[in-house]
Amino acid sequence: APESLMQALEDLDYLAALDNDGNLSEFGIIMSEFPLDPQLSKSILASCEFECVDEMLTIAAMVTAPNCFLHAPPGTEEIALTCWRKFSHPAGDHFTLINVFNAFKEASANCPSQYYSNEKWCRDYFLSCSALRMAEIIRAELVEIMKRIELPISEPDFGSKENILSIKKSLLSGYFMHIARDVDGSGNYLMLTHRQVAQLHPFSSYYNTRKIPEWVLFHEFSVSEDNSIRVVSEISPDLFVKLVPQYYFSNLPPSESKDILQEVINHLSPVSTMKEEQK
Repeated sequence: APESLMQALEDLDYLAALDNDGNLSEFGIIMSEFPLDPQLSKSILASCEFECVDEMLTIAAMVTAPNCFLHAPPGTEEIALTCWRKFSHPAGDHFTLINVFNAFKEASANCPSQYYSNEKWCRDYFLSCSALRMAEIIRAELVEIMKRIELPISEPDFGSKENILSIKKSLLSGYFMHIARDVDGSGNYLMLTHRQVAQLHPFSSYYNTRKIPEWVLFHEFSVSEDNSIRVVSEISPDLFVKLVPQYYFSNLPPSESKDILQEVINHLSPVSTMKEEQK
């Protein structure tokens, strides 16, 4: 549909993948080397700048592979949740996925009978072994692409405060169009772009927790699954306004969330805001 085509071109423009003539920019050409969604390609390239490539490649592999969490058989839901909480990361689902992948790799390395141990370990934790194996394959392919186009791969540093902040910056560089805010404190998230309300997906580590974040970055929005946002991590408004392209922000539809973000911008740079108003 023409509307979809125009939206796609607009998204690529926001991601700096197009030049002034509507052709792929130099940055867009590098992005196109990755067989991924443009947002994910942009996040990987941003991770080169923020020195968290190792972790970002794992996230990219895990969100590209099928969902690794299995639907628990009736009567075992609480057991499954208890198992999954062992991987839960306070920063959000993207970080939880890194924990799951690293635990799977560790289980594979520590067991003599690899095939049996992988299958059994996954069953014990209500995880899909085939999905995690697929994530391994995808990650290895992404590493090969990084080497082929001579992009740097930083050393793993998962867990440090600097690393967590760097991962959030990388994710925001690609997924600034996927931001939502809890408008009433009860988990009703209003998306900044589509102005639709969504709830957390049941597989989210924030689901059924006492405190859910006000501002989140999500990987995808699913209408078919009761208007839910999947793979969700907390972000701060300050970080969002520092990394979002200004012309994207100015095109957002009016909302209370946009007003809050504008106040943050005014607070962070009152002088430049005054000059802009004078113009």
